[in-house]
Amino acid sequence: MRRYTVLIKPNSRKGPSVESQDDGSLVVYVREPAVDGKANEALVRILAEHFNVSKTRVAIARGHTSRYKIVEID
Repeated sequence: MRRYTVLIKPNSRKGPSVESQDDGSLVVYVREPAVDGKANEALVRILAEHFNVSKTRVAIARGHTSRYKIVEID
């Protein structure tokens, strides 16, 4: 299982995309707003596509209501 520190950028015109940082963290741009968990759902979907795994293997471990999250990928 891998853990990543993720900064999510909701309502982004740039997204959906994933950028790797020098420190090993990720910045994820999503078009969805941070309302009713829509941005979190988009984050899981985008990371699953990026790492070529199913959505069930991607879990937000910490930071459900924060822009900074800890994400586990199985």
